Amino acid sequence: MEGEAGSDKSLPERVKEVVKENIPGTTEKKEKKEKKPKAPKPPKDPNAKPANVKPPKPAKTEPAAPLDPDAMFKEGWLAGVRKERPEDETVCTRFPPEPNGYLHIGHSKAIAVNFGFARHYGGTCNLRYDDTNPEAEEEIYFVKIEEIVRWLGFDPARITYSSDSFDKLYELAEKLISVDGAYVCHCTPDDLKDQRGGTDVKNKKPRYACVHRSRPIEESLAEFRAMKDGKYKPGEAFLRMKTDDFKNGNPQMWDLVAYRILEKPHHRTGDKWRIYPTYDFTHCLCDSFEGITHSLCTTEFILSRESYEWLNNTVDVPHKPMQREYGRLNIGGTVLSKRKIKKLVDDKYVSGWDDPRLYTLVALRRRGVPPGAILSFVNELGVTTAKINIQIVRFEQSVRKYLEMSTPRLMLVLDPIKVIIDDLPDDYIEEIENAFGPKDVDMGLHKMPFTKTVYIDRDDFREEDSKDFFRMAPGKPVGLLKVPFPITAKSFTKDESTGLVTEIHATYDKPPEGEKFKKPKAYIQWVAESPAHRSPVKAEARIVNPLFKSDNPDDVEPSFLADIREDSLKIFPNAMVEVGFNEIEARRPWPQEAGESKPENCGPESVRFQAMRIGYFCMDKDTTKDKVILNRIVSLKEDAGKTS
Repeated sequence: MEGEAGSDKSLPERVKEVVKENIPGTTEKKEKKEKKPKAPKPPKDPNAKPANVKPPKPAKTEPAAPLDPDAMFKEGWLAGVRKERPEDETVCTRFPPEPNGYLHIGHSKAIAVNFGFARHYGGTCNLRYDDTNPEAEEEIYFVKIEEIVRWLGFDPARITYSSDSFDKLYELAEKLISVDGAYVCHCTPDDLKDQRGGTDVKNKKPRYACVHRSRPIEESLAEFRAMKDGKYKPGEAFLRMKTDDFKNGNPQMWDLVAYRILEKPHHRTGDKWRIYPTYDFTHCLCDSFEGITHSLCTTEFILSRESYEWLNNTVDVPHKPMQREYGRLNIGGTVLSKRKIKKLVDDKYVSGWDDPRLYTLVALRRRGVPPGAILSFVNELGVTTAKINIQIVRFEQSVRKYLEMSTPRLMLVLDPIKVIIDDLPDDYIEEIENAFGPKDVDMGLHKMPFTKTVYIDRDDFREEDSKDFFRMAPGKPVGLLKVPFPITAKSFTKDESTGLVTEIHATYDKPPEGEKFKKPKAYIQWVAESPAHRSPVKAEARIVNPLFKSDNPDDVEPSFLADIREDSLKIFPNAMVEVGFNEIEARRPWPQEAGESKPENCGPESVRFQAMRIGYFCMDKDTTKDKVILNRIVSLKEDAGKTS
């Protein structure tokens, strides 16, 4: 809209002014500092002899301290926003989602900012449903939104609905008309576009006012009441705010719609209303009704600040909230559009809105991402006016870092092969202690059985040995993690139809008393067969990989559906977990943090563990009495498991 008629400044210039003048912590880019030249290194002593001493091993460092969870409120943009209001004023914020879909990862930032800001400054935060469009709203969305807010660890001071204020909003709409601040319009959508300069971006026409703008106040008031009483059908009439006669360069001041007709019963008010207020009319007024001090929203609403303040001032509400805008959070490599996710769900590309391959918050919860990891991720990124675009690998890196020191460790065999240790007695049972935590973290111990029959992963065995393979092969000793002595494969059998190895026979290489044994080059995972210990725990393991091939599925032609990976989900139906899993399940959530410390938020996904050398896993809601279902949260390394 740059260079349009009736505007003394282009829209980009206007946005830049609003940002620079009104948003704390935002300045022009500073000139780069000149780098100081490095001092020349002293010449080497030609007579010096090379040191023959090995450098000392680096000292063992403690695990990195977690980032201060309130860091983003203590300094930077949010700290500046707080200083704009009186210091003795009690902070009150709101999180105002539309109940027309499931929240996604981007909403986690809005939740963390609004609830966290209020909590840090000793105030309150309301959960307010912006339920002004009954055509798009469903009860399930209300339920899931509140559930996610509480799961993230926040308790709303109040749960409110824009529909609670429909009567008061209607009264203010009539007041706005009476002070010549609104009029009833009967223009078509094409008329509206033409008034705003047309649709040809290169050849914009001068903007002009609607012909109904000058109608008498009493006539607009009568027409508005006629809208309410059913005289008009949807699209035949709507109320518009009379802002700045199209002379303002800000499109949010071009006579926005305040009320429209929708012939759909509302879930809370039933058939009482046929007209419903728009977001632009509702939001600022509800903020005032609720005593909101800081209306924090993302920068796509930066131009709305002018109309927000205009409406509150024109109807002269007693309480004036302050709107400020921060950069939104976007995740690349996926889609967040409700319409596109619905397409994936409806066409069975995914199992539902909570499919672990999606980036809705219900999907991330099911996948096992802890609420604390999501909040830590938002805190790491900080809050500024800049829009943040993050790739999936960056998010997963943050989750992995969070899980590393807080999640117990177990052995998991994805694709098991039976190993019979022939020289052990049939009733042989040895209980072996194993620590739940890494070396630096004490999470306690658990016991697991070691018996004549164990199971190892198919990837840990080769029918023919090679120099670059250090795990199990015929005639080669290999260690079983935590087992005192190695075992050696002697023979194996195969399934004739599939050609896969089904059973390995081995020996236990326990040396005669007093003799030493040679330590094997590798140790592998295993799970023992012991009915007395309920071992192994049978499971189905689901390896979740990215759903899309590229970093920008929205740019793929002919549509984002062409970018879907065929290997985004791989299932191992016969996986086995060691018996420590039973204790982890009984002790969930582990650790207790964020909203999961409350029983109602402690779902199956709170049973998490690190499967050594494979990844981090959680229990899925599909788990039954007979079979545990596991989802991989993230791999152990950034480049691992992307196609496995």
